Amino acid sequence: MWLAGSQGRLMARSQVADKQYSLARIAVFAELPPDGVKRIEQRCAWRRYEPGEQIVNYLDASDDVFFISVGEVRVTIYSSAGKSAGKAVSFTELRAGAIFGEYPAIDRGPRSASVEARTNCLIASMSGSTFRELVATEPGLAQALLPVLVRTIRGLNTRVFEFSTLAVNNRIQAELLRLAGVGSRQGNSVRIVPAPTHVEIASRVSTHREAVTRELNRLTKLGIIERRGGTLLVKDLDHLGEMVQDAIGEPSRLRRRTAG
Repeated sequence: MWLAGSQGRLMARSQVADKQYSLARIAVFAELPPDGVKRIEQRCAWRRYEPGEQIVNYLDASDDVFFISVGEVRVTIYSSAGKSAGKAVSFTELRAGAIFGEYPAIDRGPRSASVEARTNCLIASMSGSTFRELVATEPGLAQALLPVLVRTIRGLNTRVFEFSTLAVNNRIQAELLRLAGVGSRQGNSVRIVPAPTHVEIASRVSTHREAVTRELNRLTKLGIIERRGGTLLVKDLDHLGEMVQDAIGEPSRLRRRTAG
């Protein structure tokens, strides 16, 4: 009886491991047949990363492409000179199902940012040459990759617009709204887990921690957000959205009409 039970538990753990070491959840492979995804898995190397561990470095000459099976990573550039040396500028967090590192594989240039594990991660990687071969031979992959690249460009356009036109407090509001977009929504509220630190928000909107603390305290007093342990609760998503919309004003409507 004990042996049978042990074998059952080992089999269950093996099944979980098999599901983790899979590319089935990777968005750009969603339209490929299961046997095609299996063949791609066999051409990947797999590695686990701990929180804070570097995966790729800014301006690195490598061209491997990475797929997040489990966990979350942070995309960042660290300044290396002048008074701002060592300052982190974070662009985004990527979750399970995402791809990163594809730019050097496509244009054979250096890395455009550093990527480090934000949580415990399981990540598959393949060489740039293998990735280019797949793009050439799998039309479904190329078609899925194009919207990913366009979303990145649109997101960067939005950030450039915000940095050029919005005050710091409005940029913080816009960043909270962005984070809420991938949180767990219930009615007019959203749970953001794990809650970003004030330093993380500051690095994403090009300001300092004290400015973030002041604005989050103000939003808390207004009843728009609430910190609950490791969770940031956006209690009134509509109000937060209206604040950002009011700050953007007419240019946001013009931008929606002219975006292409």
